Amino acid sequence: MGPPSKNVRTISQEAFDELVKENIEDLGLDPTEALEDAIQTLTLQGVDLSGIVTCVPGEGNVRENPVIKCLERLKEMRLGDNDLDEMVGLLDELVGLLTGVEGSGNVAIGVRNGGLELVCSICSNIPIVSEKVLVSALKTLALLIHDVQSTEMFRSSDGPKMVVGILKDGNESLEILDTGFAVVSAAATGNEVVKELLMELKIDELILEVLNRQSKGNIQGLYDSIRVLLTPDDNRVVASQVYGYARRFAKIGIARALVESLRSGLASPSLVSASVALKAVAVNDEICKSIAESGGIDVIFKYIDESGEQGNRIVARACCSLLSKLAGSDSNKSAIVAKEGINKLILLSARFSDDPSVLQEVMSIFTVLCLRSPDNAARAMEAGAGDLAIQAMEKFSNVQQVQKNSCLMIRNLVVRNPENRTLLLSHGIEKILRRAKVKHETCKEAATDALRDLGLDNYNS
Repeated sequence: MGPPSKNVRTISQEAFDELVKENIEDLGLDPTEALEDAIQTLTLQGVDLSGIVTCVPGEGNVRENPVIKCLERLKEMRLGDNDLDEMVGLLDELVGLLTGVEGSGNVAIGVRNGGLELVCSICSNIPIVSEKVLVSALKTLALLIHDVQSTEMFRSSDGPKMVVGILKDGNESLEILDTGFAVVSAAATGNEVVKELLMELKIDELILEVLNRQSKGNIQGLYDSIRVLLTPDDNRVVASQVYGYARRFAKIGIARALVESLRSGLASPSLVSASVALKAVAVNDEICKSIAESGGIDVIFKYIDESGEQGNRIVARACCSLLSKLAGSDSNKSAIVAKEGINKLILLSARFSDDPSVLQEVMSIFTVLCLRSPDNAARAMEAGAGDLAIQAMEKFSNVQQVQKNSCLMIRNLVVRNPENRTLLLSHGIEKILRRAKVKHETCKEAATDALRDLGLDNYNS
């Protein structure tokens, strides 16, 4: 595995400027036409223009680009006390430029002109006591790391070791922790080697330490880092190691610590992120059971009830997604049912009957609960799961995921429960399933399986 493909064609800033100049001098184009022609020609040739400053000759100079001006001034500076305030100002200006106008290309311009390596160097040399400038530098760095190529540049700059060192030394500061973990999240995205390096540096133990100390704190970057470290998102590798990382996370106690983080209340800004992080850790039956034993299911149902009462669809969706993952454990299925989970989910679906994103998550839970469990399928039908599927498929006929999840749920409701087949068929489910099968390619297989398990001979037609 290595850096991004070298087949991508690139061009230097000097060569680009020269092409524009030739268009003016040799072809007689006016400056604006010359610039547009150069961009169009190179784009058609498959040249990557990201990071190129495109300006009309005479109207601006590359060195006048505000991103480049900030970087040039930062390169000139020394880390003396007199420079720190100016450095903070320049870094904050860079953050504004990198997050400003969408499509400006400022991030690519910054990376192409040495910004990532420069800011890595600043972070490596700023003492922890200079918290303000360090936080600004970390914010800037997290924005500059935006694709696989920039994550490789971060790795080559010894970035993983640098950021882990900062997190260890600055673990008393919420701002350093949040911005430092934002860098971890950005750098590990789509890069298996960076993930591996961070794990070798025992980032998992650091995460646990911070979670235990800041269980009620809002460190968004921390939860994002857990999610990214445990996501197999590097398409350059055949087999990712993230499954093993998740087991390691759970073994040292991160799953249990995340459950405690969930107890911070519905209003906590980190509730959804913590739910997503916990879902990423829950990769096998043993871990799912341990989360339940730590009170995870109880906490989830608390927020499912509260989010329904308060109309908080974002929390409802996140909690249902997590519960669906935990329900994969047979012992957790029993616990969910014993806690009146089926009725709670039907009530939630009624409260969010106009939100397909919540309904599809609810149906995903029912699909898992009813898998190889005719007793749960009977309970679900009695509570109204069949009606939920029919109403959702009728109301949201254009929402593919609702249609697919409905098909999957219906199959599990009927495959071992003949009495459920009769009920659903009498309510017109065959026509609805066939419509979904024709209308949505993603539903074809699931709808066919549902029609077959409803006992219909012509399920393939």
